[in-house]
Amino acid sequence: QVQLVESGGGAVQTGDSLTLACTASGPTFGHYVMGWFRQAPGKEREFVATISRNAIHRNYGDSVKERFVISRDNVKNALTLEMSRLKPEDTGVYYCAAMWHRNEYYSDARPSAYEYWGQGTQVTVSS
Repeated sequence: QVQLVESGGGAVQTGDSLTLACTASGPTFGHYVMGWFRQAPGKEREFVATISRNAIHRNYGDSVKERFVISRDNVKNALTLEMSRLKPEDTGVYYCAAMWHRNEYYSDARPSAYEYWGQGTQVTVSS
């Protein structure tokens, strides 16, 4: 079992950058596919980015491609989301999520595939 804690959210202006962090507990972080999702008020949870266990495969939601970068450090049990050129539509609660998987190249964009979730961190982008 893994426990996830997000940090780094805040209120920024359009065009600003922000980096979110997710720290995982437990000795087996490298066994988990990791993902970032977000949820705006009144909307469904949306896929943002996912990264395979070995960090080779990274996939992004269409709305964040070329603006966001997901990365991980399996030694430090850390997941990061670097966000740039932020827009008001990026506003929401951002969650990191973990899914155990035997395949180190596997990644997944479906929220339903993830077993463990953090509590979320709020990102607000004003125009």
